[in-house]
Amino acid sequence: MRSSFLVGALLLAAPAFAATPIAGRYVTEDGSGVIEIGRCGATVCGKLVRILKSEPNAPKTDVNNSDAALRSRPILGMPILSGFTDAGKDWRGRIYDPRNGKTYKSIVSKNGDGTLKVQGCIAFLCQTQTWKPVG
Repeated sequence: MRSSFLVGALLLAAPAFAATPIAGRYVTEDGSGVIEIGRCGATVCGKLVRILKSEPNAPKTDVNNSDAALRSRPILGMPILSGFTDAGKDWRGRIYDPRNGKTYKSIVSKNGDGTLKVQGCIAFLCQTQTWKPVG
């Protein structure tokens, strides 16, 4: 009985690992927009708060979305990151790409220099971008 108490006490004393907070405003790797990341209820999310560059005839609404009901929603203010939760060393959730209307599994972590490592994944293949903090 004494040994189980000791093991329990050691487990309680072990530090809990938490991912570095990612809240803030970031410019996407291609410089096309600013994503603001913060709390959305019990999870973390990010929305497009500023368009910095766009194609001359770029759509102003989510025309590529597979859900027809969402195709009229404006690109500006659109949720890009959703459902992110602390996974210990990083944040895990979903990322939406309005250019192709697809949503991917995503892993986000903060680098030592304040940038974000943002990954969009299909199965075990991930594409990585680095987003820079807005000063």
